[in-house]
Amino acid sequence: MEQSNLRENLLVGMGNPLLDISAKVDKEFLAKYDMKDNDAILASEKHKNLYSELVQKYPVDYTAGGSVQNALRVAQWLIEKPKVTTFFGCVGEDNFSKILFDRATSDGVNVQYQYNSKEPTGTCAVLITDHHRSLCANLGSANCFTTDHIKKPENKKLLDTAQFYYVSGYFLTVSPPSLLEVAKMALARNRPLLMNLSAAFISQFYKEPLMQALPYVDILFGNEMEAEAFATEQNFNTKDMKEIALKICKLPKQNENRSRIVILTQGIHPVILAKDGIITEFPVTGLPPEKIVDTNGAGDAFVGGFLAQYIQDQSLEVCIKCAIWAAAQIIQRSGCTFEGKATFQA
Repeated sequence: MEQSNLRENLLVGMGNPLLDISAKVDKEFLAKYDMKDNDAILASEKHKNLYSELVQKYPVDYTAGGSVQNALRVAQWLIEKPKVTTFFGCVGEDNFSKILFDRATSDGVNVQYQYNSKEPTGTCAVLITDHHRSLCANLGSANCFTTDHIKKPENKKLLDTAQFYYVSGYFLTVSPPSLLEVAKMALARNRPLLMNLSAAFISQFYKEPLMQALPYVDILFGNEMEAEAFATEQNFNTKDMKEIALKICKLPKQNENRSRIVILTQGIHPVILAKDGIITEFPVTGLPPEKIVDTNGAGDAFVGGFLAQYIQDQSLEVCIKCAIWAAAQIIQRSGCTFEGKATFQA
């Protein structure tokens, strides 16, 4: 891959670092914890025994997780140059954080965790039924991220010198002030801020911080469930994905130098790109069912593939084609994992 304009710390991501605990489970296990196919929820009191029961009942895999951290890991895999991406998030002082740090660092990410001594490292149960995956996140120390961390001189310097910023909607459950701090920095320097809707519950239950952040967002990612939830909460009165994408583009925007771009994925159906009142669709090459191992991480891989090209000033067409390619690779493996050399050709 062409690396002429790649340098360390080109892209900074901020999100919730989680250790994924993945297992194939039966429908009864989902029902026991009031979960549905393809759910993405935060753990509540009724989920307190889920993690121990999961480990006791099923063979589990531990993989580095957290939406933004995953996207950066995939981007690094494609870029093949260490530390082009930097990640901020909060972890505990425990063995799980060591596993996370080692995995993300070995994948090339410049990990700059904030450490919390009171709460354990966050975990995410990834419950796989057939080709569906349901997520139940226990944020733990990820919930403890504070703006103090990004105001440290060495971290502020990383933010100052980055050219691109990526955050998840999930982070709005943790530290909206930190997200807004980075958003305002991106605006002041006329640098792109990219964000993910992350899950339907963000639009439903974190509407206020989401709508405070959105005016700063230059590129917004989401899937059809997230987009539909957003449209319902905003009274768009439509379930048409193209209409929803165009309406999101038109919402108030701070940086008028750059049109907002909305990118919506729809599983096996075409990816929708909305920009300047125009919709472009990108077909997704379907995989035979026997090749699909685990759809967990497909969305993160999609963004990672996009970012790898976007920070190299590639066209949006190349960015989305790489995103589709990366997602197709990841769903053929368990968790957001990869091996060998990335073989994407623009």
